[in-house]
Amino acid sequence: MNVSDILKDSESRMRKSIESAQSDFNTLRAGRASPAMLDGLRVDYFGQPMPVNQLGTVVSPEPRVLLITPWDASALPLIEKAINNSHLGMNPNNDGVTIRLNVPALTQDRRKDFVKQLSQKTEAARVSLRNIRRDGIDAAKKDDELTEDDVKRVEKDIQKVLDRFMGELDALAKTKEQELLED
Repeated sequence: MNVSDILKDSESRMRKSIESAQSDFNTLRAGRASPAMLDGLRVDYFGQPMPVNQLGTVVSPEPRVLLITPWDASALPLIEKAINNSHLGMNPNNDGVTIRLNVPALTQDRRKDFVKQLSQKTEAARVSLRNIRRDGIDAAKKDDELTEDDVKRVEKDIQKVLDRFMGELDALAKTKEQELLED
């Protein structure tokens, strides 16, 4: 592996980590309904945990309403049960064809709780980025073809990439925090 391969690999993995963090952030709800709120919800469907969006369509016809229309009517009670057992804090309304979720306005305590969850998710993403940096540096140190100067250059370059992605992560987290605190 040469220097550019190590840098490309590290940068690619950091990009994926940021994308993962962003999808993780989307599961935290702000004051309005979003189908992404249900991304982490799994439904036990024929013994297999399935994401809700693979069992039917999830749309937000109004700012505070989510509508779930399963493709298989037998999945309706299973989806309803999964929502009731989840941490979402919403009561599903089952009309026999669809499930309607009214997204309540957030209380100040609930907002603070979401901000705490956001900071935990952000810290987990930071740790992931740091681990990728460490892996890249370790790969450079283990490569017999690289000189000490090359290894030091890799360390500096990976640190620059890390700093850029940390800035991106902080910007995403700040935007999401503002979204959570507003209504």
